[in-house]
Amino acid sequence: MTSIADTAFKTLEEQGRLLNAVLKGPTEKPGRFGFRGELALIFQETLADEKRPPERSVDQVIAIANVGEPTIPFFACYLHSFEWLTDLANVTKGLFSPDGKYFIFCNNIDLLSKYEVEIDGVTFNVLPIDEATVYNELLELLYLDKGDLKKLSTAGKTDAVADAALGFNAKFDVISYAQGVERMGPVRNRNANRPV
Repeated sequence: MTSIADTAFKTLEEQGRLLNAVLKGPTEKPGRFGFRGELALIFQETLADEKRPPERSVDQVIAIANVGEPTIPFFACYLHSFEWLTDLANVTKGLFSPDGKYFIFCNNIDLLSKYEVEIDGVTFNVLPIDEATVYNELLELLYLDKGDLKKLSTAGKTDAVADAALGFNAKFDVISYAQGVERMGPVRNRNANRPV
């Protein structure tokens, strides 16, 4: 049985950062553990035994880790503001590797921009997102057919996306974190124009 304790997710799980999971268990590939949910970046101060939602988190996380490996090879998420990228890098320090594939879909970068940002030796592919979901954006980026994946379980879909992502080798504009902060726009409220 593939256990989270034998993967690089162990640290994040022990810190109580893996929240609201749609998937937190073995995938259909032997020795692989999948996570889909939310990753807490900054916790609120807890008063007495009151459990409060994180002050800052990344949503729509899709990630995998393999048994016996110290790092997470694939991770994708929705980042509310580009500025939070350093928070993500701090939380995952030592858990992401220079060889891993990390896709950060960001609310407040130009919709025509795609960047590579390196922090502590780890390259983050930073892409724009507007109304779509991380899952749908990944399918488009990785040329995966939604119809082909429809019949698969959540774990199977996660495997398919992760496998395609691990083979991804397109190159984007390389910028520094500071340049990204300079270029980023205001954070858009994704719910502003939604009908109630």
